[in-house]
Amino acid sequence: MAEKKNILTYEGLKQLEEELQDLKVNRRKEVAEKIKEAREQGDLSENAEYDAAKDEQRDIEARIEEIDKILRNAEVVVEEDVDVDKINIGCKVKILDLEYNDELEYKIVGSTEANSLKGKISNESPVGKALIGAKIGDTISVETQAGVIDYKILEIQKSN
Repeated sequence: MAEKKNILTYEGLKQLEEELQDLKVNRRKEVAEKIKEAREQGDLSENAEYDAAKDEQRDIEARIEEIDKILRNAEVVVEEDVDVDKINIGCKVKILDLEYNDELEYKIVGSTEANSLKGKISNESPVGKALIGAKIGDTISVETQAGVIDYKILEIQKSN
């Protein structure tokens, strides 16, 4: 089975590359130093610092492997080439929640980058899926756990 493509914006790609570099260069050294210091304390069987450092080392290596896998299967969306006639990955959108008359602003990103606290929603989320392909003035309905929510598309922009 072919691996799923990880759709990333250029910003998301850079963040992952920076995190990977930090993990490989800085964090590996830090945790190796912690392990060395803990070893020097003697008996490893009851050494909480040693166990914690080994756990941290395992977590770092797992994250490095995870980022490597994401980057191997990355497909970068060139945001300058995004067509703003309709919503796609890499767009910023302003929508109106018709029930609460509340304006919301989102950036549509791949699932790897999604972070609702920063206004980044995945193209695979219910709202993201419904928005893809919509145009300014369109009204979309999104099926959620709380019921159906209707949104009107107010604005589509390139997100630079």
